[in-house]
Amino acid sequence: MEITAANVWMMVSAALVLLMTPALGLFYGGMTRAKASLNMIMMSFVSAGIVGVVWVLWGYSMSTGEGILGLFGNPFASFGLGGLMGTPDLIKAGFAGTFAIITVALISGAIADRAKFTAWVLFVPIWITAVYCPLAFMIWGGGLMSQGGAVSAIFGQVIDFAGGTVVEISSGMAALVLALIVGKRHGFGKDPGHRPHNVPFIMLGAGLLWFGWFGFNAGAATTAEQAGLIWINTLVTPCAAMLSWLVTEKVRHGHPTSLGAASGAVAGLVAITPSCANISPVAAIGLGLVSGVASALFVELKFKYGFDDSLDVVGVHLGSGLVGTLALGFIALPVNGEGGGLFYGGGVQQLIAQTVAVLITLALSGLVTTIIGLAIHKTIGFRVSHEAEVAGVDRSEHAESAYEFGSMGHSQFHPLRQLIHTAPAATTTVARPAGSPANAGAENAVDSVSPEATDELQPAPASA
Repeated sequence: MEITAANVWMMVSAALVLLMTPALGLFYGGMTRAKASLNMIMMSFVSAGIVGVVWVLWGYSMSTGEGILGLFGNPFASFGLGGLMGTPDLIKAGFAGTFAIITVALISGAIADRAKFTAWVLFVPIWITAVYCPLAFMIWGGGLMSQGGAVSAIFGQVIDFAGGTVVEISSGMAALVLALIVGKRHGFGKDPGHRPHNVPFIMLGAGLLWFGWFGFNAGAATTAEQAGLIWINTLVTPCAAMLSWLVTEKVRHGHPTSLGAASGAVAGLVAITPSCANISPVAAIGLGLVSGVASALFVELKFKYGFDDSLDVVGVHLGSGLVGTLALGFIALPVNGEGGGLFYGGGVQQLIAQTVAVLITLALSGLVTTIIGLAIHKTIGFRVSHEAEVAGVDRSEHAESAYEFGSMGHSQFHPLRQLIHTAPAATTTVARPAGSPANAGAENAVDSVSPEATDELQPAPASA
């Protein structure tokens, strides 16, 4: 069988979606403290390693094919993907696997700075097996909420083209549960050291996520017309969401921020995920405006209610996931002149179907994540010690550091002078602000430099 343009596009899209996971690592890594950034990036990378293996062995089988009670597929039906050898279905299996990888990686941001890496490594394969695969089967694989499924037969056909329920709401709900189980970071809401340490990383990560999202949404497009609609909607919704988030920040806090721009764009991408193929470009703009404001307000709920969602996974992914999924009850386009959302005269049927899908997703993800999280927390423990958290999980969990600036002040070499002679009796002590990348993990560190170099070797600025 010759390779087709559709085959090529799906393989390219799979590569784009896979890129989203290291992009997420950059996005999350920049949002943490300097001494926890590598751990955050590693949680994304190891998710790819684990889920890739699980997906080939039994994950893909559980998300499609022969079903068990409409809840999940038979894990042994295509175990190891042996039954797909010699068919183009391997391309679909690979594309679907990249969705599973990014979904579980999203959860990690809620427990940044304080989770044991071994606990996360144990959590990932269990959650993918018990939460993601059943939801993927129910929505896309022929299960309860697929076309012809029991839930769809009663409440109407659920629309979720690229994962508003399966990816966004499920990961956002799991993030909330784990944040509650693991508990707050020391100094939550009080310590300015918890602010993002590298905003350029955040912006770069958000840009790469946006790039990959075109494959995420449009990879399964079946016609050029559908692909064009998805592409435009994936472009314009995050644009509108970014603008509305920035306006919300300006009104509420006086300053539009770079972090707000990046977060707003991601919120818009989340919102358009379930509806990218089912709404008009004008409706996509409206959805972006609503989701940007909504998520900007949702992220502040953690301070009001006291749950430490470190990197705003709940506010952005659960919040905008709910907005985007439920919005289809209002703005979904009619199909062949029938159905559609309330704004197109389609009645409440679509809104009911979307609401039922949301409730099932929240219940499944919330309940199963609670069981998995508590089991791990009560056995090996999900949280590092107080000392390890203060010192930084990069050191305690990986014996590494993202930034090695501590020895610069003692170096004999300076780029503007061939040699700087330092003598213990003729040195000037320069204190660096606590929390800066230069002294991450050593709050009261000082450097000794020669008096002649102090005009050039200035203290590093405090972290943003």
